[in-house]
Amino acid sequence: MSDIVNIALGGGGKQFQKFLKDIILNYLGNDILNRLGDASYINLSGEISYSTDSFIIDPEFFRGGDIGKLAVYGTCNDLVVSGAKPEYLSLSFIVSEGYRYDKLERIVQSIKEASIDVGVKIVAGDTKVIPRLEREQILINTSGLGKVIKKLNDYNNIRVGDMVIFTSDIARHGISILLEREGVEHNIESDCGNLWNIFSKLDYKYIKFARDATRGGVAAVLNEISNMSGLGFEIDEKLINIDERVKYFCEFFGYDPLQIANEGLAVIVVDSSGVDSIMGILKSLNMGKNASVVGTVIEDKKVMLNTYIGGRRYVEMPYGEILPRIC
Repeated sequence: MSDIVNIALGGGGKQFQKFLKDIILNYLGNDILNRLGDASYINLSGEISYSTDSFIIDPEFFRGGDIGKLAVYGTCNDLVVSGAKPEYLSLSFIVSEGYRYDKLERIVQSIKEASIDVGVKIVAGDTKVIPRLEREQILINTSGLGKVIKKLNDYNNIRVGDMVIFTSDIARHGISILLEREGVEHNIESDCGNLWNIFSKLDYKYIKFARDATRGGVAAVLNEISNMSGLGFEIDEKLINIDERVKYFCEFFGYDPLQIANEGLAVIVVDSSGVDSIMGILKSLNMGKNASVVGTVIEDKKVMLNTYIGGRRYVEMPYGEILPRIC
């Protein structure tokens, strides 16, 4: 087989069959996918959660992960914060002609490792090759199904006085990717991670609502919840964990860290009576060691930040995408 992807790979013939056998089934094969039907038969009892996402990150390999790991965790995290245990994923590649075959294999290996970490099976997929572009590119689409444990996306569950938790430090993913693009020497790893490792340990009875703070950062999530619930938030800047290196580069480039993408952070609204229990569990986990209680739910429909210097300001919904092709 050629060292690079060519149009024949997407044609369904011998080259695709070799790719399917040597790469996809070799790394991702399971009792469902190995049947190679036009569709897969799966069993899920009770209510299910369904999500789909597409990934177009640049660069596709970065400190702390790559587009394959991001695709698995990204879709599974959406299921997790909806209150579901991820079970099954579909996986589709759109690859430009000329993309290096060894890089594609490396991405599939990463997908395998992330899938094992979450405990999901890849049960369906597709590969398309598009004509050669100015530079080689790969895009991934994944869809996921999960079993609902508790519905965590019901805005009606939120009440004034509930507490807000960030499960990790903010803005690491976006700043890590930005520095890669700018060619800046750094050692900041993306927080790209598996939120099921956190939620599988938490006591769901205290959790009112959850969202993962990807594009638009925690600012976008808090404003979206406010708009949909009719309530607001008062957040204390001194309580928000941020890596000092990340903080420095946010100030250097003029970015608000609240608006920078994360890939392993959930915003959780919890009953105030359960804060100590939830935080105790989070702090005992590697992914939750930088978790913090950052504020409360208030009656006014706005997101307010108490600043380091003692002032107060509105936290606005980001106008657009500050860093495109970030996930």
